[in-house]
Amino acid sequence: MVVRCTWVANYGEDDLMTAYHDHEWGRPTHGDQQLFELLSLETYQAGLSWQTVLHKRAAFRIAFAQYDIDQVAQMTATDIDRLLQNADIIRHRQKLTATIANAQGIKRIQHDYGSFDAWLWSFVQQTPIDNRVIDYTQMPGSTDLSKSVSKAMKAYGFKFVGPVTVYSFMQAAGLINDHELTCEWHG
Repeated sequence: MVVRCTWVANYGEDDLMTAYHDHEWGRPTHGDQQLFELLSLETYQAGLSWQTVLHKRAAFRIAFAQYDIDQVAQMTATDIDRLLQNADIIRHRQKLTATIANAQGIKRIQHDYGSFDAWLWSFVQQTPIDNRVIDYTQMPGSTDLSKSVSKAMKAYGFKFVGPVTVYSFMQAAGLINDHELTCEWHG
């Protein structure tokens, strides 16, 4: 029997959620475009379930040019108005606008540091933090680290990147390993 983080069971027999846990969540992710996509998905989650966001991921990829940072950074209010008509995505003006602002923030970081990847991973000295989670219900919503990263992102013009969203993003991108110790993917 496969042993996963207990939170996965909360989603029942959702193959997409199981695959996300098994192949993405908590795995060290590098590459500005991949990190931008994960950050964007986390910003869309605010006030919604992760399951809702994940099931709209394919439509978001189409809507945001596969999260091509340069293309998204050049999007305008007209593009937002068009996206608000797309029933396949989460139609929330501020979240969609934040995606563009965050692409622009990444471009500023790239200018200053060479890559968003290098900048982001410097917060954990290029090594994932293993919280050695026993029970997922004991995971914090945010930490001093996520507060610091959130503040630094906001200084670059990022939106919808509060400490809770940033903590979830860092978990998803593998900067923080919050797989439960009993999970086969704890590593």
